Amino acid sequence: MTNGKKLVWDDSVLPFQLDASDIRGRVARLDGVLDGILKQHAYPRAVEALVAEMALLTALIGQTIKLRWKLSLQVQSNGPVRMIATDYYAPQSDGEAAQIRAYASFDSERLTDGAAFDQVGEGYFAVLIDQGSDMKPYQGITPLVGRSLSDSAEAYFAQSEQLPTRFSLSFGRSREPGGAEHWRAGGVMLQHMPKASPLMAAGEGKGEVLTACDLVGGDELENWNRANILLDTVEELELIGPTVPPTDLLVRLFNEEEPRVFDTQAVRFGCTCSQERVRQSLSIYSAREIGTMIADDGRVQADCQFCGAHYVLDPASVGFEAETPSSE
Repeated sequence: MTNGKKLVWDDSVLPFQLDASDIRGRVARLDGVLDGILKQHAYPRAVEALVAEMALLTALIGQTIKLRWKLSLQVQSNGPVRMIATDYYAPQSDGEAAQIRAYASFDSERLTDGAAFDQVGEGYFAVLIDQGSDMKPYQGITPLVGRSLSDSAEAYFAQSEQLPTRFSLSFGRSREPGGAEHWRAGGVMLQHMPKASPLMAAGEGKGEVLTACDLVGGDELENWNRANILLDTVEELELIGPTVPPTDLLVRLFNEEEPRVFDTQAVRFGCTCSQERVRQSLSIYSAREIGTMIADDGRVQADCQFCGAHYVLDPASVGFEAETPSSE
């Protein structure tokens, strides 16, 4: 967003391939998506930064999944930021936008003045894929490592998917001339193309946490290292991209690697919460348990942690012992 106007490449993910290196990738730019996610909560700056990074990773990784799938990323830790959760809902049909939502749970009294990742302690990075009601969900987990959430995401792909992966991300508050301060993020994802994609392979990686270089050798390693060296030359403003279209960025970075681009995927902030979903989540409780949830006004109240939507329900209409049908 520049001077209050949305750019054509804002809130989008551009898939590409480097034909000379047998490497695929994505360029993501988030603007309104982050504003939609972060304005729902009064997060401290460090927590905002972690949520922004996680949302950017979700956009980059989520674009690889097929239509109608749901991707969820989760971080669980024993640090001040206890959990970060994101969801990516793939478009139901070609041409539609994907939807992203995210939130964090944290202990404000334990937050420090250190870097954002310092607020995350020991824990794990998880990837969950819901392929639909007739398919078994997939889950992969790896320990939190390195100095950023993207380091942990790279470790996940090396360990659980055996896919050499690299992220270069930039995110933060931005203010263009004449405009209000807002969040902007951009990033590039590189991934060595597998002989046969193990994305949906059962089970998890075991033993020591692998790195991308553990998975490639010979000419493949030379190609991978060359692409990474080129990516190392990227500047933060190029990643965020108010003035640099994703295609121009690819030409600048990887011209000799023969970049080829595919259709851009639009993304937007979106939440799937509803009163019916709240009822479903409460359906496991007895009338006695529902009674402990009743507020002073005699109603059961629930808030969506992702979008802040507020729901008020008749206690007699929820739980597996519901006495009256819903009238809301």
